Amino acid sequence: MSTAIAITQGDPAGIGPEIIAKAFRDAPDDLRGCFVVGDVATLRRAAQCIERPGMPSLPVALIEAPEQALQVPVRCVPVLPLPGLPGPQPWGHIGAEAGRAAAECVVWAARGALRGDVAALVTAPLHKEALSAAGVDYPGHTELLQAEAARHRGVPLAAMPVRMMLASDELRTVLVSIHMSLRDAIDAVTPANLAQTLQITHAALLRTLGRAPRIGVAGLNPHAGEGGLFGREEVDTIAPAIATARAQGMDVHGPFAPDTVFMRARHVPGHPGEFDVVVAMYHDQGLIPVKYLGVDKGVNVTLGLPLVRTSPDHGTAFDIAGQGIADASSLVEAVRMARQLAR
Repeated sequence: MSTAIAITQGDPAGIGPEIIAKAFRDAPDDLRGCFVVGDVATLRRAAQCIERPGMPSLPVALIEAPEQALQVPVRCVPVLPLPGLPGPQPWGHIGAEAGRAAAECVVWAARGALRGDVAALVTAPLHKEALSAAGVDYPGHTELLQAEAARHRGVPLAAMPVRMMLASDELRTVLVSIHMSLRDAIDAVTPANLAQTLQITHAALLRTLGRAPRIGVAGLNPHAGEGGLFGREEVDTIAPAIATARAQGMDVHGPFAPDTVFMRARHVPGHPGEFDVVVAMYHDQGLIPVKYLGVDKGVNVTLGLPLVRTSPDHGTAFDIAGQGIADASSLVEAVRMARQLAR
């Protein structure tokens, strides 16, 4: 079983390649044994864009197999190039070629992880419009990885349920639904989806924590519905699902008012949170609190996959791409978490 960690280059028109280069330069101990799946010229351009007067240049090394990353010296970027990838793309522009490059890197890394050729994958940001322009059938990383895992296992997509967790030292949150409209997300608050989310969350954090996680569940409506005054979802759907989960031995509590449950779960020095994780009903409800606490701290983890996948909790940042000013902290945190989860 390999111990190498694959980092996908992300959208080459965004900040992915430059935060990768910056991480290899500034956090060499954390990046030891990691390699980049991508285009060599794209990574060399990224290394050049972070150069500053008085600082040595960052070399880029070609490798042919993941295990060779373990022999590459520190402060050098090992790149496993994929044939047919387009070269550097215009900074900050949405393009089909950029979307294709990002997707092909993810597919290669996912298949490598599923075979055991890599210990984990860390995905640099991609752009969903660029994916769509490239004809990719999936709206983002999570859905693409789910499809690859299902194909590898030979099961239908529905038999490979996954959930998105955003985690930092202070707060973890898992989403019932991910990339869909708010109108559709409300419809996705069903007994089956909520039960599945609780099961996936419990199983994943049981492995990570070594004990049953204490799970807080957010309501969907203001004030968690006020007993049905502001909506019936808490009464008819969420509370019964929680009761069923508790009957199965899970440590689940709620539903709680969405505007306070995240504060109750927040871990700060000297004051541990009441919950190990909050299950949120839809994308923004769960992600805004974690990102508000610090984009540089948050890590996106896909739960339910037969592989370890993490990523930074930010996007492609086309507006600053190529300036060498993007912060690599979240990527470094994603590598650290991937290494921890892969043990």
